[in-house]
Amino acid sequence: MSSEKTTYQGNGRLILGIVLLVLTFWMFAQSMQAALIPIIAEDFGILNKPAQMDLLNFAASITPLFSAACIVAAGGLADRFGRMRFAIIGVILSVIGSAVVALSPNVEILIIGRGLQGISAACIMPSTIALMKTWFEGKKQATALTWWSVGSWGGSGFCAILVGLIEPSLGWKAIFWISAGVAILGLVLMLGTPESKAQMNDKKFDTLGAAIFIAALICLVLAVSKGRSWGYTDVKFIGTMGAAIVGLVAFYFVEKSAPGKNVSQLVDFSLFKSRGYFGATLSNFLLNAIAGAMVIVNMYMLQGRGLSTGDVATMTITYAISVLALLPVGQKILFIFGGRLPMVIGTIITFMGVVLMSMTSIESLMTYKILVMVGYAMFGLGLGIYATPSTFTAVSAAPQEKAAVAAGIYKLASSLGGAIGVALSLAVYSAFDDIHQAGAAGLWLNVGFGVAALMSILFIIPAQKKMQEATAS
Repeated sequence: MSSEKTTYQGNGRLILGIVLLVLTFWMFAQSMQAALIPIIAEDFGILNKPAQMDLLNFAASITPLFSAACIVAAGGLADRFGRMRFAIIGVILSVIGSAVVALSPNVEILIIGRGLQGISAACIMPSTIALMKTWFEGKKQATALTWWSVGSWGGSGFCAILVGLIEPSLGWKAIFWISAGVAILGLVLMLGTPESKAQMNDKKFDTLGAAIFIAALICLVLAVSKGRSWGYTDVKFIGTMGAAIVGLVAFYFVEKSAPGKNVSQLVDFSLFKSRGYFGATLSNFLLNAIAGAMVIVNMYMLQGRGLSTGDVATMTITYAISVLALLPVGQKILFIFGGRLPMVIGTIITFMGVVLMSMTSIESLMTYKILVMVGYAMFGLGLGIYATPSTFTAVSAAPQEKAAVAAGIYKLASSLGGAIGVALSLAVYSAFDDIHQAGAAGLWLNVGFGVAALMSILFIIPAQKKMQEATAS
């Protein structure tokens, strides 16, 4: 558990504080990607300045980029120096980053604030999952992780709605001031929680591995997210992707040689020997890749069906409501049948929702809108059922001394899956001249991600009885 024994038990106050910290990223920091780019561009007076608009798009993507790149290193440091300490560091960076964004007079300053928000998320997410693994046990741990999922999946679901509620009356900067306040409130609620860290050893922190990994991940996410606009034959894409591949290969060999140099591995590849952890993490990557379906169907509704942005945002409400409503259901199925069954059920419902959205050949706008709204509802229902069992399966399969780094890798899978899924979906969508074929093709790619996620659960994660035996041993 911790380096020192304690009788402390987690409570509702700790859960609420952690959920608020998670919301600062998924609901508030991510709001810039929802609908704020044109609003900020108009405020800065750069709508007709292509170079500045490219920078603004980069500012929107830099937060999840920095989060993905730094999350594993932050998880390793949290295990070593204290999960509560890194949660506090994350709050401080979140408040500073939100303030910089809200006060930014131009895009260049905005980028600095967005980068701080990304590093903040990298500190908060693995450390808070590890705190829940440490201070909650059994069913209480599953309940705590359900609420963590409410902050993550629910926050991303309500992100666009948040923009629609706050920006028209208070302005876009108010969103980030509120985010700073939410982070401070979350920290206040968490005060008094004992520190938790892995057992200390005399091994050095893997500084070289962390530097290579962060640089390689930044190159990878940048290449994936910018490949379509750069062009896949452009020297910038080829060079960036090449640097990512070389960096990841170099990182693997650095990590394999670390134990012989008295260095603590940043990524212990033995984690993936656990079929429960490996299957949960891989399916999490693939199911997050289906985020591309939301981007494609929204673009298709705007370009192919002539709907307004307000109409499209309204249709996503069914997703936000259903994902929150079904999170407790996933937890209950977990208690009765274990993690594997709800993950299977949730995955099937999720990609079947995308199948409904893919029926772009239907001419009736009203009929297609109904299919999209039902599809969004199924999308949310499936993810709501899947989220807690998947997180619980990954967390329970990882050893306590590696809790934060294991959580960091699991959440890295989320970020990378989303980035790669969106990029590939947009590439497929843009490859067709016919808008209806483009929409269908982009969405069927995401159905493929869902089927692959289902296969990873069925063939990698062991049956519940075997997983319990492995966990107990």
